Amino acid sequence: MGKKEIQFSLVYRDMWQSSGKYVPRKDQLARVAPVIIDMGCFDRVETNGGASEQVNLLYGENPNQAVRTFCKPFNEAGIQTHMLDRGLNALRMNPVPADVRKLMYKVKHAQGTNITRIFCGLNDPRNIIPSIKWAKEAGMTAQATMCITYSKVHTAEYYINLAEQLIAGGAQEICLKDMAGIGRPHMLGVIVAAIKEKHPDIIIQYHGHCGPGFSVASMLEVAKAGGDVLDVAMEPLSWGKVHPDVITIQAMLRDAGFLVKDINMKAYMEARSLTQEFIDDFLGYWIDPKNALMSSLLVGCGLPGGMMGSLMADLKGMHAAINANLKKKGEKELSEDELLVQLFDEVQRIWPMLGTPCLVTPFSQYVKNAALMNLFSRSMGEKPFTRMDPAMWGMILGKAGKLPGELAPEIVELAKEKGFEFYTDDPQKLYPDVLPQYIKEMKELGWDRGQDDEELFEFAMHDKQYREYKSGLAKEQFNQDLAKRKGLEMENGKLKIENAQPAAAKSDDMAAVAYALFLAGKKPKEGIITLPRIKSTAWNHKHYTLK
Repeated sequence: MGKKEIQFSLVYRDMWQSSGKYVPRKDQLARVAPVIIDMGCFDRVETNGGASEQVNLLYGENPNQAVRTFCKPFNEAGIQTHMLDRGLNALRMNPVPADVRKLMYKVKHAQGTNITRIFCGLNDPRNIIPSIKWAKEAGMTAQATMCITYSKVHTAEYYINLAEQLIAGGAQEICLKDMAGIGRPHMLGVIVAAIKEKHPDIIIQYHGHCGPGFSVASMLEVAKAGGDVLDVAMEPLSWGKVHPDVITIQAMLRDAGFLVKDINMKAYMEARSLTQEFIDDFLGYWIDPKNALMSSLLVGCGLPGGMMGSLMADLKGMHAAINANLKKKGEKELSEDELLVQLFDEVQRIWPMLGTPCLVTPFSQYVKNAALMNLFSRSMGEKPFTRMDPAMWGMILGKAGKLPGELAPEIVELAKEKGFEFYTDDPQKLYPDVLPQYIKEMKELGWDRGQDDEELFEFAMHDKQYREYKSGLAKEQFNQDLAKRKGLEMENGKLKIENAQPAAAKSDDMAAVAYALFLAGKKPKEGIITLPRIKSTAWNHKHYTLK
């Protein structure tokens, strides 16, 4: 028997969104795709899904064009493309009507996406199995996903039984989505071995984050147990709270006797440089430096590393208010680190009380928000769970699916006090079809439904963001936010160059050019100038040209 081959998938989309907020533009994706192909080591690349379409709209760009542009070269090279799909929530944070979910697979297949990774943060098969059917009907490969976490509920037996349900529901592949990286290596091996024993032809792909430090050992255990594909990243967006680097994983597996592809290091370094250029262009302004660090504090709370940026922003916003309340009561104020540890402890305490949902989008945000508001309520002398929002209650009441664990009696009692009713039927029934009304409105507005109805899909999926994209408001708001982060001033949507200071600029940004023009005396009327996108002509970023 020959060596077992392990394939690699570059999660280029998740590399960005686990590090920050935005993803590269269409023109940037077009530049990096051929270089990724030249690396020669990837059989798959994650090209879209998750929040990538939504953030395209938020910075005023068309996500459909970006997806087609990025997928095309991989399709031509025979590299499979895959997307992340939130099941009932599809590509947003809240449930999506069935007709929009069905349309998504037709659109994504037409755009060049081969595989859809369907997950539900509650691991409720009712939210996954319909998508398996619709994806296959559209010509896609349906990769059913199990969200991995570690609790008294989420045992190896739990996941082995779940895999059986998903495969019986038509899944062609299984993904172990270890979004917080807290799956224990041995347990992951047990799960994979059990699935492979009964279903040797089912492809198993493992996706793990580095955050708490288990990921490299987990990948080795998954490979030894019969796993087929491992998700990896590359510099400068590997490690930290993101994913292990392909160089390390390839070397480890080759030493362990597995067959793995060679890495074209010249192409790796070129892709690395391009990715750094994109960071310097604008994407780095939304990347929290803390995401480059691993932390064993994540082992206990189980929060995914990808949400640490937003968590820290929320924590900073609440820090002053909590300390103000403590000061009024004559109690000791908390440092940011002390409050962070309290937050992690509170997440760990309330997580089983709330039914032990997997801490992945959107349920990780719900549990984190409940924990943070409990800390605030405590500083106010209030009872816990008095400040939960409607989305949180929707999860508790069963409107997003069946919770993996049992709710604590006090949560059930609180729901009764508020007059809420629990829901046990299929959650999809709560969200009626909507495409006819969007088709009617697009016709009235004179908006084109797009190639393969992709614009109709985007409008129905991201209503508010699509309207703001079409109006130009999204681009205006994004430019203002970017200018603020760069320490610049905007006036009537244009850059004001008098106040541009080089110290506020990162490499390859508009501030350096604006300041150079200002010093050269090339000041337009009223001191206002709109600068086109710029490109550095040297790696040291000291020379700039306009294009």
